[in-house]
Amino acid sequence: MPHREVYEVDVPIHHTSNPALRGLHVFAGEADSRSTALRRAHEVYDATLAARQAGLEVPGRQPDSWTAHGLRSGWELDWLAAKAGPWKSPYNWTTRSDFEL
Repeated sequence: MPHREVYEVDVPIHHTSNPALRGLHVFAGEADSRSTALRRAHEVYDATLAARQAGLEVPGRQPDSWTAHGLRSGWELDWLAAKAGPWKSPYNWTTRSDFEL
């Protein structure tokens, strides 16, 4: 079985009626590579979007921990600009902080 770690996929977003409104949608879950993480993030997004459009309940967390939360209508994701990498907890003591104690 391949080694799996938690990956983060950052997908730029913009509002469809006001493209000046921009942001980032972040997905996270287990994967064995960046390409697998990108694929899984896109899959859970597609499943969530399809469920919403069909009036069904949004799928929950998958066995590999991928899920899509906080999707809002009117926002478009730019999957071609998506980036994936190992997830870094902002609360980890090894994460550099702008605050000096």
